[in-house]
Amino acid sequence: MFINRILKIGLTAIVVSTLVTAQAQVPQPAPKPDKPKKEKPERGGKKWDPAKVKERLKAAFEKRGKHRGDAKKRGNKVRGRKKDSGFGKLVRDDAKIKELKEAFAAAAKKNKTAFDRGAWKDATDDEKKALREQMSASRKGWMEQMKAHRKEVHARIKEIREEFKNKRDEVIDGNKPGD
Repeated sequence: MFINRILKIGLTAIVVSTLVTAQAQVPQPAPKPDKPKKEKPERGGKKWDPAKVKERLKAAFEKRGKHRGDAKKRGNKVRGRKKDSGFGKLVRDDAKIKELKEAFAAAAKKNKTAFDRGAWKDATDDEKKALREQMSASRKGWMEQMKAHRKEVHARIKEIREEFKNKRDEVIDGNKPGD
């Protein structure tokens, strides 16, 4: 046992020493010469022209404003599908829904003009309190109008669904086996 251990240690020492001497004899590549250093400009880098920067900013703001306006017009729409397809087209093209939409828009316009903001500036505390009550009453009326409109539209959509319901299950159940 003792002899085996001595032989193992001796063998590893011989292998390590041969590797070290072999590595010492391998020629090392010459170090690369230092590159000449470039002179750095003063802090701040390139010189910039404030007029050009203003022009670029103005162009960027105009471009953003144009695209932002387009996005507002487009609204929150799902992309990648046909616009007028399926059930949504039925709802949009329905005469009763269009009529409800127009009536709601007219009521909204009427409600918008009901409150005079100019009266708020010169009003006393009592007048402001009365104006607040008037605003809260108009807001409650507006909420009632919205709920009523929503109910009418939902009822009409249910009617449209029933009208254009797929009768596939009834046809399949009506078929006799073996036909």
